[in-house]
Amino acid sequence: MSDSTIDPAVQAELDRLRESIDNIDAAVVHMIAERFKCTQQVGRLKATHRLPPADPGREARQIARLRQLAENAKLDPAFAEKLLNFIIAEVIRHHETLAGGPEDGA
Repeated sequence: MSDSTIDPAVQAELDRLRESIDNIDAAVVHMIAERFKCTQQVGRLKATHRLPPADPGREARQIARLRQLAENAKLDPAFAEKLLNFIIAEVIRHHETLAGGPEDGA
């Protein structure tokens, strides 16, 4: 079924929902960008004071916290954990770069 054969009321609802999805996607990107601005500051602070790029205890607490938030929001906690692990890995990579650590640019 192509979009041209869809009932106009259904198409209008589909368009409305897709516009909301697009707005949410934009908000998510902006929120992640803001989060990375903060973690870059953390990385510079850690590098300046020769602190390790990773903090496994904090990461574990954040994962537990996010899993609980996901559960409360009726979102799969395993998905939320995967998402946070992906973000944490990128943050650590940035911190290692700031610290002149293991990343060799490969």
